[in-house]
Amino acid sequence: MSEVELLRTIQPIWVNRVVQSMTRGAGLREDLRIQAESFFTKLEQALETGDPAWLDPILTDWSLSLTLTDLEVSASSVLKFTILLQQITIETCQEVLDDHQALLMITTLLPIFHYIIEKSAQLEMEAKVSHLTAQLEQTRQNLEKLDKSKSDFIAVAAHELKTPLTLIEGYTAMLREMLEQQNGINHYLTMVDGISNGARRLRTIIDDMIDVSLIDNRLLSLNIQPVWINRLLQLLQAELQSALQERHQTLIIQSFPGVDELTFADPERLLQVFRNVLVNAIKFTPDHGTITINGRKLPGFIEVSITDEGIGIDAEDQLIIFEKFSRIGNVALHSSGKTKFKGGGPGLGLHIAKGIIEAHGGAIWVESNGYDEEKCPGSTFHILVPHHLEPPDMKTARLFASLLTPSTKTGAYESE
Repeated sequence: MSEVELLRTIQPIWVNRVVQSMTRGAGLREDLRIQAESFFTKLEQALETGDPAWLDPILTDWSLSLTLTDLEVSASSVLKFTILLQQITIETCQEVLDDHQALLMITTLLPIFHYIIEKSAQLEMEAKVSHLTAQLEQTRQNLEKLDKSKSDFIAVAAHELKTPLTLIEGYTAMLREMLEQQNGINHYLTMVDGISNGARRLRTIIDDMIDVSLIDNRLLSLNIQPVWINRLLQLLQAELQSALQERHQTLIIQSFPGVDELTFADPERLLQVFRNVLVNAIKFTPDHGTITINGRKLPGFIEVSITDEGIGIDAEDQLIIFEKFSRIGNVALHSSGKTKFKGGGPGLGLHIAKGIIEAHGGAIWVESNGYDEEKCPGSTFHILVPHHLEPPDMKTARLFASLLTPSTKTGAYESE
């Protein structure tokens, strides 16, 4: 007998054994019998032609019919089944055929089953990778929806809060004006000051929420103008002088290349970046500490570095702090003042600073030797500001023509 004829000899017993080994219910047995007979037919064709690829379609069908449970477990269902088919084939050959015929059949079929097992493992792995890829994509889409929902909530909440806040500010100003026209009611003025300070703090938080919404939805617009970084730092030093005096801290602004050179940027937004970083430095530096602003000129950029003598930042937190609503340390131990030591806050300042500086085409990052409230290793924030020598467009050039003269050497614009 030929190998194909010997294979046909074992078919009825082989099919029955496969069905009995794999199922218990009558309905399932009938379905599996059809699958087993189809597999056996392909096995005959592979044996007759010498091409095991005849089995590819049925192996592909099996891998595509894997259930969600099959795809999520680490065990290989199709691979296990094909290994079992090989085992049943060998046992059936040994029992039905004589020793010589059994040896001939097993030797002939083993290379085919080797192909079947390898192909099953490959197809099942591809199916699982495809399933995981689809799951990751679904997770990514869900996270995007969640993040958009958060951004939408922030935008709506911020705009809804602005109306009552405007009323509070307006009536507080009117009340202050009335009280100032009378004498002997200083204690009422103190109360009005408290209301004004609270409203001002709330206004800052609402503005930050709106900025976060603009950044997250890529709607932040920049008002590009001529800017000199040293002037922004001087304004900031004057603005934060009272906070520095209250904390007995020293702010040192070093002169460095590029600090007094003109660049084109949004001055209000850059001031906001420096303010957010500097307020953080004040907040996390103990009393009597020193904060130093330095920098350098790089090709196409001016780097501003703000170094504090504060409690530092752990390595794993150095990226997290630029995410919105990020807070490090024990929030319960934080004070509530904006510039008090370890003062609390919504955790938006650095996220906004990152969004603004990236909108300019720059970058921001932090370096620190770790977090230690006793040794205070400090932190250095690096702010990379693009150094644009020319106005972004002709409209801006015409608007600030009185400040600028065209350079005959480079075609750029220089300050007079």
